[in-house]
Amino acid sequence: MIGTDYFDYFTEPQKAKDIFQEAFTNGFVVDSTLTLHHKKGKLTNILFNGTVFRDDQGNPSGVIVVSRNIAEQKWALDLKIANKELAHQNKVKEKRAAELVIANKELAYQNEEKEKRAAELVIANEELLFQNKENKKREIVNKELTEINNSAKLASQYSLSLIEASQDPLVTINTKGKITDMNEALVNITGMTREELTDSDFFDYFTQQQQAREVYQEVFEKGSVADSPLTIRHKDGKLTDVLFNGSVYKDYRGNVIGVVIVARDVTEQKRIATELIEARVFAELATEIAEEAKKSAESATIIAENAVKAKQQFLSNMSHEIRTPMNAIIGFTKVVLKTELSSKQKEYLDAIKMSGDALIVLINDILDLAKVDSGKMTFEKTPFKMKTSVFSMLHLFETKIQEKNLKLVKEYDNKIPAVLLGDSVRLHQIILNLVSNAIKFTSKGNITVSVNLIHEDDDKAIIEFAITDDGIGVAENKIGKIFENFQQASSGTSRLYGGTGLGLAIVKQLIEQQGGTIRVKSTIDIGSTFSFTLSFQKTSSDAELGNEDVELDTKLKNIKVLVVEDIPLNQLLMKTLLDDFGFIWDIAENGKVAIEKLKADVYDIILMDLQMPEMNGFEATEYIRNTMNSKVPIIALTADVTTVDLAKCKVVGMNDYIAKPVDEKILYSKIIGLLKKPKLAKLKETLKEEEVTIAKKIKYIDLVYLNERTKSNPTLMMEMISLYLEQTPPLIHTIKQSLAEKNWTLLGAAAHKMIPSFAIMGMSVDFENMAKKIQDFAIVEQKTDGIGTLVLELEKICLQACIELQEELNIIKNTL
Repeated sequence: MIGTDYFDYFTEPQKAKDIFQEAFTNGFVVDSTLTLHHKKGKLTNILFNGTVFRDDQGNPSGVIVVSRNIAEQKWALDLKIANKELAHQNKVKEKRAAELVIANKELAYQNEEKEKRAAELVIANEELLFQNKENKKREIVNKELTEINNSAKLASQYSLSLIEASQDPLVTINTKGKITDMNEALVNITGMTREELTDSDFFDYFTQQQQAREVYQEVFEKGSVADSPLTIRHKDGKLTDVLFNGSVYKDYRGNVIGVVIVARDVTEQKRIATELIEARVFAELATEIAEEAKKSAESATIIAENAVKAKQQFLSNMSHEIRTPMNAIIGFTKVVLKTELSSKQKEYLDAIKMSGDALIVLINDILDLAKVDSGKMTFEKTPFKMKTSVFSMLHLFETKIQEKNLKLVKEYDNKIPAVLLGDSVRLHQIILNLVSNAIKFTSKGNITVSVNLIHEDDDKAIIEFAITDDGIGVAENKIGKIFENFQQASSGTSRLYGGTGLGLAIVKQLIEQQGGTIRVKSTIDIGSTFSFTLSFQKTSSDAELGNEDVELDTKLKNIKVLVVEDIPLNQLLMKTLLDDFGFIWDIAENGKVAIEKLKADVYDIILMDLQMPEMNGFEATEYIRNTMNSKVPIIALTADVTTVDLAKCKVVGMNDYIAKPVDEKILYSKIIGLLKKPKLAKLKETLKEEEVTIAKKIKYIDLVYLNERTKSNPTLMMEMISLYLEQTPPLIHTIKQSLAEKNWTLLGAAAHKMIPSFAIMGMSVDFENMAKKIQDFAIVEQKTDGIGTLVLELEKICLQACIELQEELNIIKNTL
């Protein structure tokens, strides 16, 4: 390495040069971080400590550098190397001193010879020449002597700089335990001067003096000691934790003459270690606290969930218990009102009906509020005609508005898309509450309902609904209060106008849970405007018929209804209503009796109460669907309209539900709606040879739905039938080809395109399910057993449907 560039051994040569220059500028440099690289590529992170050493005239001659290995921190080994180097330099010095003695002796001899030869100068010129040569030799020896002296001084300065460059306390101790030499770091850590430290007892500067002596003795016994923990005390009382590293040093004869000690300051490391231990303890404590908190939270959650369940169960029971008698009260009141009555009787019965309706409104408000609070309120997204839906609902208020001599003004923005996706039922509920309030608090003037398009893009339409009245108004400081549960603007309002104070609270919740906002502008004795905005998705689908009232169809005869109801009053009411419809009925007291009757007879539809003794409506429906494999339509008669029961109704296989007290128009609409849906009677199990013959006798299509949708418009019907005939055969071909080629993506897409056409052409839902199964198989891409059979069966059905539709198309053409 001698003669090479020192900076080439660093990964950052320029940084090393800068630090080296800093040492010359400042006289020293402390703890600069650098990285040395081994010739084989290994990297070592070091702390660079350097001190300038000077010649006799005080001029800088070079820099002594100590590079501490930060990773390993083997200071004892470094010290041994330094000692060896120092011993080596001493040996060199001693050798050169011995040579100097010899040279001096030679010089004395030469002087004597010179004197002799000077006397004999005249006699021997050759001797003079010899003496001149000897003089030159002496000059060389003198020069070498000067270099030896300089070398000795340099060695001394080198050793001193090496010691002073260390930032750790470094001290030499003789065999008696007395300090013989030290560096500046020991002065700083003890607060003593060099003079005070020299020849003092080394062990006096430790808090554990006996332990320090034992470590000192161990160095003599073993030759070295490493990383023994001790604590040095400063004269001001400050304590410094150190790691004690020591090694013996010897004279040139190999005799141990003392110990060299390096004390590494580990106060900061010890503090960090202590903090880590404390942090670990605190973390463990925090974890325990968190676990306890989690258990408490889980316990509280269970308690809260149980409380919600108990509340839900209470509301369910309350709803059932109140609705069941109310069903009979309101139902029979309606029946009696249809008979011949005196004016007084009619007046009394109207009062009974009005009170019953008010009680049902109260129950509905409480149950709606409970559903909103518990997060059970759900919102449908089905196609509906906005204008028809809103205006039909407003018809309900015409009688009340006329009674109060008010005027209903309807304003509708015709730019609103005809059909939108949303929850029309909840929209009705919101508008119904707001219009009811407007009528309630208005004695003269107008009620204005306006519907305007605020924003429209490709996906959605944002619509603003506003209900304005000329009523009593709301004070500005009361506006926030009217949206709270069981609150009205004042106690006087409640006393004069009645009501639960729940309507606006429910309205606010229904609007906000659909992402909308409600606003109020009001002036006392002038009137109020309640407005809200809702976003609806746009759709290309037609709006479903929904639950629109169906006029009494006297052509529908011989409809046989099984009423499953345990309460005699409700049984009598259902008999009366079904007699008015002209239907045939049968009564079963519970689910068990209903199953026996179904085994013995055939019914077109079942009206199923939910809560009955022996076997309730859920258990009976599950048995009918799963054990009897019957698809007879089932309508639930429920006094509990919470979402819990409605979800159960769907799960067990019920087709629809009606809330008690039963509205005869809704009941009739739902029965007719279910029975008018196209059905295909199941083929009886016969011999294989007879299947084709039977299938030919069965008509696959039923154009009732198509007639309804097109309003019997022959041109539109022909267009839709032609479209089916045009697209179906190619789709069948694509399905067969993609199955053969295992092109699952194309198979699924083709099956998906066919699915809507079955309902449009009045084909059985069983055929639609076949296409859905093929689509599902294609998505899975694995389960292929049976798919080939399904495809062949679907092909046969669709081709037969095409034949039947072609015949229908020809008939329609001939009638034009």
